[in-house]
Amino acid sequence: MKKIETLVEKINGGNNSSFKSLYGNDLTNRQKQAVRYTGILKTFRSTFQNEEIELFSSPGRTEIGGNHTDHNHGRVLAGAVNLDNIAVAARNNSDTINILSIGYPQFAVGLSDLKPNANEYFSSAAIVRGICARMQELGYNIGGFNAVIDGEVPKGSGLSSSASFEVLIGTILSCLFNENRLDPITNAAIGQFAENKYFGKPCGLMDQTACAVGGFITIDFEDPSMPLVKKVDFDFTSTGFALVITDTGGNHADLNDEYASLPAEMKSVADALGAKVLREVSLAQIVEAIPALRDKTGDRAILRAYHFQGDNQRVVEQVEALENNNFQAFLKMVIESGYSSFMYNQNIYPSNNVKEQGVSLALALSEMVLKGHGAWRVHGGGFAGTIQAFVPDYLLGTYTSTLEHVFGEGACKKLFIRDKGSVRVDL
Repeated sequence: MKKIETLVEKINGGNNSSFKSLYGNDLTNRQKQAVRYTGILKTFRSTFQNEEIELFSSPGRTEIGGNHTDHNHGRVLAGAVNLDNIAVAARNNSDTINILSIGYPQFAVGLSDLKPNANEYFSSAAIVRGICARMQELGYNIGGFNAVIDGEVPKGSGLSSSASFEVLIGTILSCLFNENRLDPITNAAIGQFAENKYFGKPCGLMDQTACAVGGFITIDFEDPSMPLVKKVDFDFTSTGFALVITDTGGNHADLNDEYASLPAEMKSVADALGAKVLREVSLAQIVEAIPALRDKTGDRAILRAYHFQGDNQRVVEQVEALENNNFQAFLKMVIESGYSSFMYNQNIYPSNNVKEQGVSLALALSEMVLKGHGAWRVHGGGFAGTIQAFVPDYLLGTYTSTLEHVFGEGACKKLFIRDKGSVRVDL
């Protein structure tokens, strides 16, 4: 545990090695982060009075390849990004967790009753309760703590603010009560459990794993209990491209049914073929069974199964292209993945609101600017929110001004892949 005043001194205006590893070499950005950290330290002191605390950071994530493949035991390509959730936390020697997230009401979670509570569905309290319940089931220690959290991972951005929050809570509990024994993969699985069983949202394991592990990684979920995680050796900064995420302003709040339909329909095709998930069947089997499947599962489910098979294999080829420094081949497959999501997976706009198609519009504008020069695709869960683009530096100004002309100033965010996952910040 560290004293607040000591940490303020060590932050040193952002001029420290920990900040460089988390936020890059841009001193202006690190100075901004220094102000942010100092601010939550002061908020923590005025709210909870604890003087001995720990600092934590958990990144958002960007999906690079494998759109909606993880929940059917497929492969993904992802990276942890420099936008993060940070926290100040300290044990409070009670059985209550008290959390103040900047901009939101403070809430408390009692640890004497860790059963799911329907009244908490879709709340941060539900996630915290679910994480504690699962950690206790797995033999880890839990306990009361106070925390102040500040999030720079925008909600609904496709950068996985919820997964970042989940593994952040796991990291805090690991540090304060378990001597940092919780490994990143287990932390990710615990977060997924809480989101599925307590928060009330079906999700795969990709988001939590990318946030927990960090770096530029490929994950194979053939066995979800033991996903294979591999760091991809590729220097993105040498390409002359920027990774740009554009927020189209859509709202994810009423899209749970749309998200739930994706794994359900994919699994309905697998079930019709005698399997549990699509990873267990081949494209040839699906094509052979289409005449019988149409009445049984519906055409959209077949199209989504077709998308899964294509994107699952594409991840292997994308990783190979990156490892061989064939960036142009990689970009070509990014575009292919985007088209597959639009035409076959059909997660670009809600089926019950076809008049609002911000993601579709952003993709059209991206193609207009980047065709023959870069790549573009839906980002994350889809239906609303964000798109992703790989933009050559010489088109960055044109691309940003074109997209922000429609979606507003600041809609485009230039990101980089950070090596650290969810961690205690050691200054």
